[in-house]
Amino acid sequence: MTDFQYQYNTLSTLTKGNGINSLILAHQTEIEEVNNIPCFFWGNLTDSYITAKCWTTLAKVVRSSFGPIPITLKDPIVSAGTERIRFEGFSSCNGVYARLDMMPEAIDGEFLANGTTNVDFNEPMLNALNAIQKNEKVTLAVGQKDVQVITSKTKAVEKKVTLPTRWIKGLTSVQLYLAEMQFKFELNKIETLQLFQSLPKGNVKGDFYVVKRAGKFMFSALASKDGLRIGGVHRLRLLDGILPVVKKVYVYESENKETCAFVCDFGKQQMLLAFSPDAYRGFSGEGKVLEAITEELPLEYIYGLNALLKSNETFTPSLLSIEHDIDFNTIENLTAGLSSMGLLGYDLTAGNHFYRQLPFKTDRILSMNPRLKNAKKIINNDEVTFIKKEANIIEAYVKGTSVNHKVAIINNIPQCTCNWFTQYKGKRGICKHILAVKMMS
Repeated sequence: MTDFQYQYNTLSTLTKGNGINSLILAHQTEIEEVNNIPCFFWGNLTDSYITAKCWTTLAKVVRSSFGPIPITLKDPIVSAGTERIRFEGFSSCNGVYARLDMMPEAIDGEFLANGTTNVDFNEPMLNALNAIQKNEKVTLAVGQKDVQVITSKTKAVEKKVTLPTRWIKGLTSVQLYLAEMQFKFELNKIETLQLFQSLPKGNVKGDFYVVKRAGKFMFSALASKDGLRIGGVHRLRLLDGILPVVKKVYVYESENKETCAFVCDFGKQQMLLAFSPDAYRGFSGEGKVLEAITEELPLEYIYGLNALLKSNETFTPSLLSIEHDIDFNTIENLTAGLSSMGLLGYDLTAGNHFYRQLPFKTDRILSMNPRLKNAKKIINNDEVTFIKKEANIIEAYVKGTSVNHKVAIINNIPQCTCNWFTQYKGKRGICKHILAVKMMS
């Protein structure tokens, strides 16, 4: 797997002069016209102390790993546009997704352009963020390319970062989980602090559940009918830094009760953390996106929408269909295609998708799914033989390396005799054999 090597023109910096803190985020992107934009946003934070706490929490997420994968993902992305700023990032194991949604009330400034880029969270800036006090004035600039000196004590040097393909693949998968999540619990500040007081210490093996007993929320090793399952519960320690300032916490769970998300509300901004089914499982490897990309679309559709929509703009398929006279079935397929490329995110509390302009060329994003590539290869080599092809029942043989595999899709529930399906039972997405059969059905 090839990683993307980016050379930043400058470090992200936080400088102080005349009592004002100025935060400037270094950026890089493959898209030439965006690279020529000197700044996406310039203005002040209206609640800099809480924003700084959220940024340090995001930095903690991207500088963590809960599996065997070493810490490599240290640079979150930032989207500026539609009067909002969003910061997003993954743990290096790709099992924790974090996003800070800064609403219009959280920022006071001017959007000079809209776009999305990856940013550099370096140590001097994090140290400075940790030192921000309540009511301090902080100016935020997103997308600056001039050389800056961070402080008189810190040497500014160019920094190279690595952005693995897992980073983008995680974005394509996690929003599909978020889009199907259902609201579970709402906790006020006191209930939140009580809940986290019962959080087990250390790296706990096995499942834990958020349950409500005698009117009090707590973590329990015992499952209950109304409990919320959390795999790798120790990962919730990532929230420790923002718990003292949170107003409310909204908890969601996925349809299959495997994944969950905590949304911490601060009034003007929200911090979301979504957790994969277990600490050793990353969102990028779940393969959920494969269910959404069985029908190909012309690239001009995707390029057209990418030029039409702005970063953070609400994505409403039905409205888009009416305004641009596009068949609704085509819009549904286009939504799936955009989701599979990481170009759509999902806002849990608002209950809608938002558009994300990724800082990567579209053709590169399209080339990142090996199971999809292998499924297309199976089709091109004419290796699928249908036995039955009816409305609710599809059966087929697919040629394998040494044996033929039988695929059955009964009432939209797929099965395959290959080792992948036998091992994971569909929990990490469909196998290439099922995908090939679906694409031909």
